[in-house]
Amino acid sequence: MKYIYLDCLFDRHFFVSVGEDEENQFETLFALANLFNIRITSGEKLVRKYMIKYAASCLGENVPEPFYKGFPESVRKLTPEKLLFDQLVHYSITYGFGDFSEAGHSLFEENFERTAFKENADIKDFKIITEAEAVSMLAEIVNNLLAGSRPLSESQYNLVREYIADYDFLPEDIASKNTAVKLLMDTRDVRFADYLSMSDVIKLVDEINFAVYENQNIKKLNLKNQDRKFITNIINRIFDSGRVDIRNCFEKKKLWSGLLHHLHYRAKNDLAVYFVNAMRGNGNQSVYAEFEKAMTEKNIKSAVDSLKSGKGSAAVLRNLNYIISRCETTADLEYVLDSIATQNVIVMLQLLIQYSQYKKGSKPRTFKFTKYNMMKVHSETIAEQKKRRSYISEGQANMLAERIRENLKKVLKDRLGKVYIDPDMANYALPLQETTSQGGFGVLPKGSRLKLPETKKLRAFTYWEKVNDIDLSVFGIEDSGRRTEFSWRTMAGNQSDAITYSGDETSGYNGGSEYFDLDMDKIRKLYPEMHYMIFFDNVFSRLPFSECYCKAGYMMRDILDSGAVYEPKTVKSAFMINAESTFAYLFGIDLKTNEFIWLNLAMNSNNAVAGSADMKFVTDYFGLTDIINVYTFFEMMASEVVTDISDAEIIVTDKNVEALDGQQLIREYDVEKIMAYMNA
Repeated sequence: MKYIYLDCLFDRHFFVSVGEDEENQFETLFALANLFNIRITSGEKLVRKYMIKYAASCLGENVPEPFYKGFPESVRKLTPEKLLFDQLVHYSITYGFGDFSEAGHSLFEENFERTAFKENADIKDFKIITEAEAVSMLAEIVNNLLAGSRPLSESQYNLVREYIADYDFLPEDIASKNTAVKLLMDTRDVRFADYLSMSDVIKLVDEINFAVYENQNIKKLNLKNQDRKFITNIINRIFDSGRVDIRNCFEKKKLWSGLLHHLHYRAKNDLAVYFVNAMRGNGNQSVYAEFEKAMTEKNIKSAVDSLKSGKGSAAVLRNLNYIISRCETTADLEYVLDSIATQNVIVMLQLLIQYSQYKKGSKPRTFKFTKYNMMKVHSETIAEQKKRRSYISEGQANMLAERIRENLKKVLKDRLGKVYIDPDMANYALPLQETTSQGGFGVLPKGSRLKLPETKKLRAFTYWEKVNDIDLSVFGIEDSGRRTEFSWRTMAGNQSDAITYSGDETSGYNGGSEYFDLDMDKIRKLYPEMHYMIFFDNVFSRLPFSECYCKAGYMMRDILDSGAVYEPKTVKSAFMINAESTFAYLFGIDLKTNEFIWLNLAMNSNNAVAGSADMKFVTDYFGLTDIINVYTFFEMMASEVVTDISDAEIIVTDKNVEALDGQQLIREYDVEKIMAYMNA
């Protein structure tokens, strides 16, 4: 079985029994427990020896030593002058003389011996299943992912693509146009065009233009003949099927005209002739053209009706700011509010978050959007602020949020039967914005909050190969906006018992690593005004993460100086960073509530230094679970929330429980199951 399938199931706490029967079952089970604190709760007789090495690869295998091998004890014993001198010598060797042949280490560290690791680390409960059970489970996961209308993350998409290829699986439906387009582009199987309409062809051309030709400007096409023929075949197939949503195509009329010219397209039936003439003609019959005409004439009712009839209630929701800002009468406002009802749960969830976080004022707005599976962030310029006309008040935003929440409750009401929901599920965010996520063990939806144990210390890590210099950095954020940088540039003078840095490794091509140790109690005392801490990874060598090997994550420790620097037993999460970017947001900490907050954002960025990154928008994720979370979502759907697990038809929990026959169990990491309910 391929590693991509094993990885997917490992992230959900399953091993797959592959290979011959294991004779030394007890020894293998003991090794899993002793090395990784993995406890097998079912399928013990299916254990295989390969699982030891496989668990090591997922949780950390042969992780290289950091610059200070004795981290953190040796770091605390060195003066700021020695710390600075150490790094300057290392920089002169690597960046001065260009010698990156060996990983750099301290000149001042004394010989030391680590004490044996004797901490009580958290137990990781796993089950072992057969290959047949694994294939069945993967089919359910893939179907749930394809039922989601949101774009998939890179790891989710790769799983879907491989499963379709290996098992000759043709889905009944693919809800996300983004997913269908990528499958069509990657497989060149024209059957995937049957999940698309004509307007989606522009998306396909854009993806091919970027992925194959590294060109982000669709207005300047230079496609090779094989791609022209492929796109022409797709267009003809859609014409033959009749899925020609011409009004939507008018929205990108100029792009269509340019594409048809570039393809030297020749219409083969009457519908194609009509379409080509329409795209090359002067008229514009798009829904948005009709909508804008009505808005210009200040005919709000007509504008709303044109959107609703042409593109559905969700389009009205997406344009609420614009429409409401133009309402001049109470009657117009009431008509808009009465028109926002929709069955589209995803759109309602997105707008509920948007309006719940809305703050009117002079501050520039920040826009987040996804392009080529990476996040782009644009902060409004002063000139754009002055031109902005779509203002709504905070009162209006609050009213809209309440209306949307009430409609969401009506749409979701009684979708499920009796549901048991663990109160701790209120800490987990819904998977609404996972397109840019990196995959791996312990990864949760953006904005999820995990309570940090009071007595534990957090060790953040990153390690890599095939590139010289990756930097792990932390920024402290105060409510006033003031930032404190903890990075290779500042730590020589900032090392303390509160926060300790392992040193800047700049010659890690054959293996490099960096760490931060945080004692939250001591940080709060040393930096009383600090509210959040945000962790970043950036490739100083300016090579995209996709062209090297890089993992990041965190451990929870009792005694920072005990055992090895990297102890797999204590790993809470280890995930691969493989974006076409040099910069990634990892996670955050809320010092006021002592909570870990998931970010896991792949940025469309060439930043090589963390300090130049935009951080304003990041705090938007910190309040997501206060607006909507897994608990409140399933509470809305339940016909009854029960307190006894045995009475439940569906169990939603982050605890290790066994479901009875007829019960469905949903864990915090079952993202695809939650996505399926969001798209039901």
